[in-house]
Amino acid sequence: MSSTTSTTTTTNNKVYRKITKSVLSRQQMDGEGAVVYRSIGTAALRNLDPFLMLDEFDVRAPGGFPDHPHRGFETVTYMLEGEFLHEDFKGHKGHLRAGDLQWMSAAKGIVHAEIPASNQRAHGLQLWVNLSKKDKLSEPNYQEYPAEKVTSVTPEEGVTIKVIAGESYGVKSPVMTRTPTMFIDVQLKKGKRIEQIIPENYAGFIYTISGTAIYGADQHRSEAHHTLVLDNNNGNYIPVESLSDDCHFVVIAGQPIKEPVVQYGPFVMNSQQEIYQAFDDYQKGKNGFEGAPEWVSAIRDKWSF
Repeated sequence: MSSTTSTTTTTNNKVYRKITKSVLSRQQMDGEGAVVYRSIGTAALRNLDPFLMLDEFDVRAPGGFPDHPHRGFETVTYMLEGEFLHEDFKGHKGHLRAGDLQWMSAAKGIVHAEIPASNQRAHGLQLWVNLSKKDKLSEPNYQEYPAEKVTSVTPEEGVTIKVIAGESYGVKSPVMTRTPTMFIDVQLKKGKRIEQIIPENYAGFIYTISGTAIYGADQHRSEAHHTLVLDNNNGNYIPVESLSDDCHFVVIAGQPIKEPVVQYGPFVMNSQQEIYQAFDDYQKGKNGFEGAPEWVSAIRDKWSF
């Protein structure tokens, strides 16, 4: 982990943000035999309001994430390669393929399973976005987009941008975010440069998937599996220039909620008492978890969890 001075640079009336911290994600196990590179959600970067966790998952059967609950936040699953099956206790089922997006608001309660659809590599990102107190006990909902319906823009040859949420180069995503959020997927060929607008009141970071580039006003050089935390001093742009042909990264930022965060595993609330209540509701099958104690997903048997 390294850090640099937290200031901004102004160029042609653009205020460029710097990188204030760089955290290397290391492999760890999660779920059942699943490998993840976790950045936000580790001791080095516990959370970055409004974000609770970011995993780059790399799963092969029989690994996966069998039946487990959530309350109080949203999960964003973005597939990079391979296929994933999804099933929840309310009867919702999904099949995610490369480039597909699932934005799930667990809100007051979801129990679900996520496992590879085949014995081939399943590779993607999962982001946890916190919800404000007023939204934590809302009804759960899904926004799902196959790859061909994920908004994209190509400003020039060698620059490919997918707008998962928010806006990039004048193109807006249709995804509705309860917590104002932007999520931009960028691929650059060597020598290409972008300048991504970031709202001044957003806190954010960049996660590097592959390749090498220089990021921010201070030209911070970074490679795969690093999370780069952006300066919050009212900058409105982040410049990036690729140093390799395989440069691939995501820019993620959101409006801080500025409320207490109490997390215990899959439940994220504002107080310890609300965490106790979440466990009680889940175990007794009430207040949004009706039917949860006896539910078993059909897909968990695919790989004999």
